[in-house]
Amino acid sequence: MKLTLQSQITLYPLSIQKDKKNYIVEEPISGDFFEMPVICIDAIERINEGQRLGEIENELREKYPNEKVNMIEFGEQLIELGLVQKVNGEKVKQTKETQSSGGFTWILPQIGRFFFNRVTNKIYLILLLINVSLFVLNPQLFPHYQDIFLFDSMMLNIVTYMSISLFFIIIHEFGHILAIRSHDLPTKLDIGNRLIFVVFETDLTSAWKLEPKQRNILYFAGMSFEQTFVFIALMIQLLFPEANAIFIGILGIIIFDIFIKTLYQCCFYMKTDIYYFVENMTGCYNLMESGKQFLSKWLPFLKKDSSDTEAFEGEYKIVRMYSVFYIAGILLTLCLFVFYFIPQAYYAYSQVISNLLKDTTPAAFWDAVAFLGQTVLLLTLFLLRRRGQSRVPFSGKE
Repeated sequence: MKLTLQSQITLYPLSIQKDKKNYIVEEPISGDFFEMPVICIDAIERINEGQRLGEIENELREKYPNEKVNMIEFGEQLIELGLVQKVNGEKVKQTKETQSSGGFTWILPQIGRFFFNRVTNKIYLILLLINVSLFVLNPQLFPHYQDIFLFDSMMLNIVTYMSISLFFIIIHEFGHILAIRSHDLPTKLDIGNRLIFVVFETDLTSAWKLEPKQRNILYFAGMSFEQTFVFIALMIQLLFPEANAIFIGILGIIIFDIFIKTLYQCCFYMKTDIYYFVENMTGCYNLMESGKQFLSKWLPFLKKDSSDTEAFEGEYKIVRMYSVFYIAGILLTLCLFVFYFIPQAYYAYSQVISNLLKDTTPAAFWDAVAFLGQTVLLLTLFLLRRRGQSRVPFSGKE
């Protein structure tokens, strides 16, 4: 469907709200959100008034003399985004899926507000500060790489750690779910991946309906729940140091797990909760993509992607600053490997190999065999996954 300056466009009903720098446009039928500058909003308002593209172009060129105005190109973009219902009275052919109501609507907003309100939000921040203070004042509580080795059995250690880690992943995501339900907005829980890690992800798309300040609570909700558990674990360790050794050891695993996950949130080369908070505070909603473009000048492995978007005017200073944190996140990951993951792997496999080669009990021998077996299985699955990702699917389209 070819557009001309004489074309008249009919848009789907749109919801528009002011954001940090630009505007957030919602198409309620599909539930899609788009960020647009003020000149685009002016154009949409004139389109809704029934003006032709040529008339709008002339008015906008007069109002924004320093801007490049091309209404035919803008109209084609609106069609591509699925926002155009009719052109010159003729219906645009496209498949538009109606957004689902979302999951977790059975959780009452009042329950969400019980956990996330003006008072509790301050309490979560206070707990974080207390936790940091406790680590500073009591260095013996600081997580150590050997904290996960609670038992003689290496398989039992792995199962225990994975079970605790999975439990707190669910706790983390329910923090996000309860926070968004406190605003009576729908959400759903998906499974995704970051690097080689499989992760649960709470869909916070509907949070774009909220003001930027309200969205910040949603991003920190999971970490807020985690810090509450860290505070409880630290207090028990301090107040009851002579408690059951297994119980104290499990508390140590909890602290270790959340500590690593909190540092992981600071790895800005991935889209973590803290990354989304920074995006929200700066109003730069393509920060990672723009940052990778900026860094690709010096880091060849960060190739520009055809889907990468250009930063809005005035964002380049923020993008440069983000690039520094991007590199810092990579260095932080290397530190985690050097001080935690590599020592853990060395300790675990040295114990396992010792149990295989030396005269040990049958239980220790078969525990070592099982541990090496699961290692081989995980490596095989990882290599198969990488191989599958490297294949280019055949397409009959030219």
